[in-house]
Amino acid sequence: MSNITLHTLTARKQAGEKFAVLTAYDATFAHLVSSAGIEMILVGDSLGMVLQGQTSTLPVTVDEMVYHTASVARGNQGAMIMSDLPFMSYSTPEQAMDNSARLMQAGAHIVKLEGGDWLCDSVRMLAERGVPVCPHLGLTPQAVNKLGGYRVQGRDRQSALKMIEDAKKLEEAGASMLLLECVPTLLAEEITRNVEIPVIGIGAGHHTDAQVLVMHDMLGITPGRRPKFVKDFMAEADSIEQAFRLYGDQVRAGTFPGPEHGFE
Repeated sequence: MSNITLHTLTARKQAGEKFAVLTAYDATFAHLVSSAGIEMILVGDSLGMVLQGQTSTLPVTVDEMVYHTASVARGNQGAMIMSDLPFMSYSTPEQAMDNSARLMQAGAHIVKLEGGDWLCDSVRMLAERGVPVCPHLGLTPQAVNKLGGYRVQGRDRQSALKMIEDAKKLEEAGASMLLLECVPTLLAEEITRNVEIPVIGIGAGHHTDAQVLVMHDMLGITPGRRPKFVKDFMAEADSIEQAFRLYGDQVRAGTFPGPEHGFE
């Protein structure tokens, strides 16, 4: 796979072509994911739960994100790498800039941070200094204690309108992408249609420009109940790499996610 860039993925949106995103946290899986043609690897703070056994993403540190980003970069075969800024590592624009620099120097191509229009100053500062940014809207796991659990967001009119407004403001501030998690399908469609930048969805229906899943979830190896928006691709595959290829193919074809994976 030739190197995937921000220009590549923006052109995909403009052409109406979807792309696939998967998490990876080490060199071996980064090699498998990228070799399978997945366009973007997310080094997510989800590693706190799937690797460390934490009950949330909150304990993950910047040092840990830098370590895993560098590991993924060494195994990557041309995918674009997005890395999470962990909890309380971007409370001010200056803090966001310092910690984003560490992730970029470790091998990230874009950083992701959770929140709405309060992030605009940070997004603007980062974009002006050459750091692509992907704000994360909807269910933001770092705010799980404030949200009262892992709940679908944007179901009422007021919160839906606020999310649309936040998306537009963040794009105007210089965001290069958006990620929507656990929002109603129609709301995700509205946001995707109203911004020029690519929109990645997880539990956000089939109208977004891309889909992301946690690798452990789509391989069917995460303990406990499977979230509604997850499909076990290993059930259809003979190998892990084939599962990755099936996932990418179905995302690009628009057959995953199906109606059963979204929220009304």
